[in-house]
Amino acid sequence: MDTKNVIAAISLSAAVIILYSLFFVEPPDPNQIKKDPIEKTKTVESSDTPSLDKNENFTKLTRKDALLENDRIQFENDNVVGSISLKGATIDDLTFKEYNVELNGNEKVTLLSPRKVEDGYLIESGFVTTNKNIDVPDSSTIWEISGNKKLTNNNPIKLNWRNSQGITFEKHISLDDQFLFTVKERVINSSDKTYNFYSYGQIIRNKLPEISGFYILHEGFLSVLDDQLIEEDYDDIQEKKFTQTAQEGFFGYSDKFWLTSIIPPRNKQFKTTFDYKNKFRANYISSEGTEAGPNDTIEEEIQIIVAAKRVKTIDGYAESLSINKFDLAIDWGVLYFLTKPLFFAIDYFFKLLGNYGLAIIAVTVCIRLVFYPLANFSFRSMGKMKLLQPEMTRLKELHKDDKMKLQQEMMALYKKEKVNPMSGCLPILVQIPVFFALYKVLFVTIEMRHMPFYGWIHDLSAKDSTTIFNLFGLIPWSPPEFLIIGIWPILMGLSMWLQQKLNPKPPDPIQQKIFAFFPIFLTVILAPFPSGLVIYWTFNNIFTMIQQYYIQSKMTVKTT
Repeated sequence: MDTKNVIAAISLSAAVIILYSLFFVEPPDPNQIKKDPIEKTKTVESSDTPSLDKNENFTKLTRKDALLENDRIQFENDNVVGSISLKGATIDDLTFKEYNVELNGNEKVTLLSPRKVEDGYLIESGFVTTNKNIDVPDSSTIWEISGNKKLTNNNPIKLNWRNSQGITFEKHISLDDQFLFTVKERVINSSDKTYNFYSYGQIIRNKLPEISGFYILHEGFLSVLDDQLIEEDYDDIQEKKFTQTAQEGFFGYSDKFWLTSIIPPRNKQFKTTFDYKNKFRANYISSEGTEAGPNDTIEEEIQIIVAAKRVKTIDGYAESLSINKFDLAIDWGVLYFLTKPLFFAIDYFFKLLGNYGLAIIAVTVCIRLVFYPLANFSFRSMGKMKLLQPEMTRLKELHKDDKMKLQQEMMALYKKEKVNPMSGCLPILVQIPVFFALYKVLFVTIEMRHMPFYGWIHDLSAKDSTTIFNLFGLIPWSPPEFLIIGIWPILMGLSMWLQQKLNPKPPDPIQQKIFAFFPIFLTVILAPFPSGLVIYWTFNNIFTMIQQYYIQSKMTVKTT
């Protein structure tokens, strides 16, 4: 099998898949239900467990008006700022202080919003009961605050509410210096009766958020339940709810760069449910009630993490809170064994060099060094193939009417000269997983978001926004999206074209034309990719050419 045919087949197949995903796969439609049902892992729901279903009808408000509608407790630390509504004791207002919506803008990323906002996104927790004769706090309950009036990482707050049956409900909420809320829920039974209470926590999202809809990234419901990673898309949950019982784990919503999650009480069985009833809901409820007799106090503790998905932060919480597989909140993918080490390598060089673009180039050098022996073997074989081209052309002319004889003579020539035409495939085959792993790192890690390189590259996680079709900004015209082919993609295509000049030409004229067109084809394909990835591929081609030229020069000297 011809080496170039193999390379072309692999590259073209990957290109077709990527092109299709980029331009033809649409993001999920929140109103579109799939026709084919998907089976979900589920458990039988006990009729003894209270329901969290509530029918809420209200008029939508602007975010500003919704925040002014109820009294609130402000919270703030170095990373987040927001407020908790005293109506329902709901965490429904949170903004990230370090992250802007746009690269050069001043508006900060706001994640949580009150339930009456169109894109409301909120967290609530507490106790429910199957006893219909007692009152428990719900989304309309007005809580009272005692003690601190503002929540910071040094000052927790205490909320309380007492019903008419002599039962007091308390919430003790603390905030660390990053993204962790710890909520201790108490029930103080001052009555002369015994009641059963079930702890719960839920995250409500009014509407489908903006998602990339790209196949390499999961955005939607996320959980790890008893060591099992569960990822459910929004449209799947619209069709059929997911329910599973577990002893430990976490659940929530995973956006590209943001996470909203709840860690239920430890070592107690709970039921997790993802469903959609005019809004998306992810919740847990304890499987068994906790009995509170006369003058008894019961307490449960849950942890809530509303975070920017920084690797150090997520890994830190996974370790410090002993949350199994919490690091999978960042979608490292099936190539976890490559993507995560690649991130740490890039991050190491970033700390050393101070620029993520330079860090990517440094990692490229390291990758070339790792594969140096394999590449040497491949380039020597390709060099021999190039030296054999005159003889191969002679054989082709000699046996042009006898394909079988030509193949036999070619194989005999390969055997005599100890050349393996397949050896050139090995570096390509090895580099493909590395290429996609690096793409994954650039695509899913927030550390690369809005990070500049030099010149016109202000965000390595975004595509090169320049384009040849307006002469890189000299012509005052904004071409359509598919015509944005920037300087770096062109440099990458040029480096690929130069690299082809070092390789032996295919004997078939048609193949020669195909391969001459191939750098142009990949330039167009890679133009929408993150500029950091295109920079990696360009320098990888340059380093490959240097190595290949060096090896072939030595071989030429020896033959002369």
